[in-house]
Amino acid sequence: MKDDIINRFTSYVKVDTQSNADNENCPSTPGQLTLANKLVEELKAIGMEEVTIDENGYVMATLPSNTEKNVPTIGFLSHVDTATDFTGKDVKPQLVENYDGKEIVLNQSLQIKLTPEQFPELGNYIGHTLITTDGTTLLGADDKAGIAEIMTAMDYLIKHPEIEHGKVRVAFTPDEEIGRGPHKFNVEAFNASHAYTVDGGPLGELEFESFNAAAAKITFKGTNVHPGTAKGKMVNSTKMAMDFNNRLPADEAPEHTEGYEGFYHLLSFQGDVEETVLHYIIRDHDREKFEARKKTVVSLVDEIRKQYGEERVQLELNDQYYNMGEKIKPVKEIVDIAHQAMENLGIKPIVKPIRGGTDGSQLSYMGLPTPNIFAGGENFHGRFEYVSVDNMVLAAKVIVEIAKLTAVELEKK
Repeated sequence: MKDDIINRFTSYVKVDTQSNADNENCPSTPGQLTLANKLVEELKAIGMEEVTIDENGYVMATLPSNTEKNVPTIGFLSHVDTATDFTGKDVKPQLVENYDGKEIVLNQSLQIKLTPEQFPELGNYIGHTLITTDGTTLLGADDKAGIAEIMTAMDYLIKHPEIEHGKVRVAFTPDEEIGRGPHKFNVEAFNASHAYTVDGGPLGELEFESFNAAAAKITFKGTNVHPGTAKGKMVNSTKMAMDFNNRLPADEAPEHTEGYEGFYHLLSFQGDVEETVLHYIIRDHDREKFEARKKTVVSLVDEIRKQYGEERVQLELNDQYYNMGEKIKPVKEIVDIAHQAMENLGIKPIVKPIRGGTDGSQLSYMGLPTPNIFAGGENFHGRFEYVSVDNMVLAAKVIVEIAKLTAVELEKK
């Protein structure tokens, strides 16, 4: 599996698939469609059936059942796009064989280094084969590692028909990084009882709870006057914006929270005297606390309006997704299958809430319960991103093991 994983992954990451929230089309960038079509050809080449791609770039395929048992159809999903945080153009993956635990020079000319002092988790990967960036782009392990693992697992099952399994559906989706991955996903056409996103981080991650999520855009309108004659006339929108942000609880931000703790996160601050726009994301695992956080934002906006004028502050507040645990807990056996699959392979499952969201967050509310399993990457969305090939191989083996266990454990009576 190792060479197949490397070859697939390094070919995928060279396609620029960075999504674009400012483009309403689906997919939001042409590179995603380029990779999707490449995956269609590969799925056909390895022998998958019912391979389709729709006008929005959603790829689906089937591995037929090879058992007479009446077992549910399961699915595996990964997304083709990469994050908007850092460029994904001209990715040059670098292979580090038998990592020795020391610093890795990503780019000699720019003196960009991946060091265990800055990233102590590198100590977990001594002896592994790593794939890194060249320090000028992200890598795209989120989630092209997942794609490579699903593809390799399907290839393995096709080449080993002695492994009993039910029907398996796979899908590769666009625009997950901008929250739209499931928006045009056809759950009925996918036709699975449940699925797994292969979109997690380090070895053993198994997640079936996510944040409840909302996005807020707050626009502050000022009045710009020459500073020499501004007394009593100027209203500085940047100061209004700072005033608003300072009223939020300072310790309820991503840099101060962990586990089940929620937060307010200021994504961007853009403006001048005349107009300033703040973008926030609001997160909490608990639905009541989530609703309370939104009310806090609304209340603080009202306070600023009372102080500066009703017309000077505009708020756009929209829910993005909800905690998928509410839909997955009633069918917890699908999580137990993944847990057992990891244990069967000597992997210690790390069950924890996702401090973010995956396509599974929305898909679970669309009728497709979808927990998340690890893909093997670290430091997603930036120049220091890397992935362990050894753990990618284990992820592919977990997919195979889930298919095997489903045929044994979830046979319908």
